[in-house]
Formats: sequence, structure tokens, C-alpha cells
Amino acid sequence: MTFRKLFVIGAAVAALGVAGAAVAQTAAQKSMIDQAKAQGVVGEQADGYLGFRSSSSDAALRAAVDATNSGRRAAYARSAADAGTSADVAGARMFESQLLPRIQSGQWYRNPQGQWVQR
Repeated sequence: MTFRKLFVIGAAVAALGVAGAAVAQTAAQKSMIDQAKAQGVVGEQADGYLGFRSSSSDAALRAAVDATNSGRRAAYARSAADAGTSADVAGARMFESQLLPRIQSGQWYRNPQGQWVQR
């Protein structure tokens, strides 16, 4: 199997895993995270996880981000096991193929160099 086919299969499996993890996330948590993204408090990161761009003392938001990242961590681990790679690679691939294209204008993301960039 070529690397390209392996990459495509891995990305597809990761997408399904993250979709499953998203189902576990409540609508309230998703709404809270979406609002925090719009405000620039939370953003996607090149490692495939959500991160705080600025400090937040909102315990509910922190819990929502933690729950989302926990679901993603499990999905990346499953995807990595299926593709024969690491969870770190699976998360980075998910960011590039699925998460980065969905970032809306005005929202922030952390690039692979660790810098926060506004789209």
C-alpha cells in the first residue's frame, strides 16, 4: 500500500472517529466552544486539539474544551492504531485535512510553529 493510500485511509478513519466523538459532545458544549472561537478565546491547533488563545476563568468552557479534546484523543488513538502510526500524526493529519479548512474567517488557529494566526 502506498503512503498516499495509507494517508487517505487514515484521514477517513480519523474523520469518522472525530465525528463519533462529536456526537458525545453536547449541543451546549458545542455552542459554548463555537462562541469562544468567534470571540478569539479558543482556537484549533495544528496538533488536532482545541487550545486557549487567551486565558479564561470560565469553568464550563474549560470543561467543554477538555471533553472535546478527550474525545478527539480517543479518536486519534483509534485512527492511529488502524493506520499503524501515532496519535500525534493522526491529530496533525486531521487538522490539515478536516479542521483547518473549517476555520471561519476571523477565527484563530495555532500553526505548526506554535503561533496563533487569525484567518
